[in-house]
Amino acid sequence: MAKKKTTEKALNIDNILFNCRDYLRAARNSGSFFEKRDMMLTLVFLRFIGEKYEDGIENLKQTLKEQGLDPEDENIRAAFFDDATFADGTYNLPPEARWSTIISTPAPQLNVALDTALQRLEEEDPQLKGCFVKGTFTARNLAANDIKKIVDEVNKISHKTFGEEKDLIGRVYEYFLKEFAVNATKEEGEFYTPHDVVQLIATMIEPYDGTLYDPCCGSGGMFIQSAELVKSKQGNLNGINVYGQEKEPATYRLAKMNLALRGISHNLGEEADSSFTHDLHKGLHFNYIMANPPFNLKGWYNDNLKNDGRWSDYQTPPESNANYAWILHILSHLKKTDGVAGFLLANGALNDSDTLEIRKELIQNDKIEAIVVLPRELFITTDISVTLWILNQNKKGGKYHGRNLRNREHEILFMDLRQWTENAVKGESKKKVRLDTEQIEKAADIYHIWQCEGTDGAAYEMPELYRSVCINEIESKGWALTPSKYIEFIDHDLDIDYEKEMVRIQSEMKDILKQENKSQQMLEAAFRGIGYGID
Repeated sequence: MAKKKTTEKALNIDNILFNCRDYLRAARNSGSFFEKRDMMLTLVFLRFIGEKYEDGIENLKQTLKEQGLDPEDENIRAAFFDDATFADGTYNLPPEARWSTIISTPAPQLNVALDTALQRLEEEDPQLKGCFVKGTFTARNLAANDIKKIVDEVNKISHKTFGEEKDLIGRVYEYFLKEFAVNATKEEGEFYTPHDVVQLIATMIEPYDGTLYDPCCGSGGMFIQSAELVKSKQGNLNGINVYGQEKEPATYRLAKMNLALRGISHNLGEEADSSFTHDLHKGLHFNYIMANPPFNLKGWYNDNLKNDGRWSDYQTPPESNANYAWILHILSHLKKTDGVAGFLLANGALNDSDTLEIRKELIQNDKIEAIVVLPRELFITTDISVTLWILNQNKKGGKYHGRNLRNREHEILFMDLRQWTENAVKGESKKKVRLDTEQIEKAADIYHIWQCEGTDGAAYEMPELYRSVCINEIESKGWALTPSKYIEFIDHDLDIDYEKEMVRIQSEMKDILKQENKSQQMLEAAFRGIGYGID
């Protein structure tokens, strides 16, 4: 019975989100693709930050009652509520920005009230500066009936209505991000990274403490999933500091909203800009880097980058494709002694001819630790197969997150997960698969066991899944990093008993012929019965 109830709730939420999207599409003067997105996600942000504040106030009242204090007393209210502070990152909202104020505003005044709420939020908290477009709602000035319908739908999305789901906020954001990402082009800068892929990277490199950086952070998904992992492992986000950069202004604002909602302290720079032409964190080095750069990005280069320090120890990456520019940018920001990075690239980067010399030097310099080819159809926005790269500045061994690591110099672990396609995702507009928790943990275990003392790197392999390979063999294969060149794939056709197979096929053919002859005889008899002949 409980299972049925959960399904009904899920369907209701999807209906609400679908209605929001449709009302906005149908509204006159709702603007461009990005303006629609800004309005919708800003409304969702106001709803969630408002409900979080209301929950914080209720919790504070309960705490005061437990201490024998009356939360309705004037003096108590003045002392605790006029300038309330919360330990969990909840914002103390000014009255104009509270959802209770917004939802009770008359429809003709809603556009002004919403922009006022955004302005007051920015005034109250520096972390929210740059989150919103000035005049988001008044510039579009939706008809009173249209904006009211949308606000009323957003008002239905509540923990109080739908219960404490694992991440209701994340689910709503994922819905809209996915909907907008599906319709966007790569040139518009929309790249939606599925949660399971982010979870795989985070589980493998374990960004539990120190500094975490994403040079193309999108909506902040890498940070949020990493934060969830940190909380599940040690329950404290205070040990991790988040840095990022995003080129697209709309996505930059979304990332700031997304992180603010989770109470994650962050530094995304003062503006949206390209990590290549204007590195906002130049000179900083980080413990961990996670990224999903735009695949095969063109137009990244200008002449000012010719002698850039990020590739001074290597060749300048080719202008035609930014894949190796991303690799070298990421490497330049890793801590020199023990930095670890996990990032995604298109499979072409494994063996591109015009990046051979850079790839060769990366391998010789022992920067590449693992190469993991992922299943196809993990992404909504692309069908191409992609690879997870792991760089490590310290392959010499030592202590790492409670494990004793062995010396892995001149070894690379190759994994091929392309056959992990059994978990189909239903209800999508295109075929899509996902990695479940068990698969993610299995992949991470393969990697972590390979790293640890007591593992023989020369004999660590499983056909069709993984293999540890030494640099000499990689050199003999022309410095290619394509896992299928190293992992043994069994020719299952060799297991077939061809004599038995031919007998089975011949038997099936006889049965088919018998059935065809029987059908022909029945047809002839039928025609004779009505006076027709068959030639």
